[in-house]
Amino acid sequence: MDYTWPSVYVAYLLFFFFLGGAIYFFFRSLSQGYFGPDSEDPKYRMLNDEEALHGK
Repeated sequence: MDYTWPSVYVAYLLFFFFLGGAIYFFFRSLSQGYFGPDSEDPKYRMLNDEEALHGK
């Protein structure tokens, strides 16, 4: 009897869960607008706030 097959099935199941989670969170973030034209605005707002605090 080959004892490697159960670990292969467990690995495939784990890969399936990871792929499913990645696809789920991709579509969830896509629907919430994280990939839209204004997706970089929080970064620039944070950088502007940092410059205002340090007087640059």
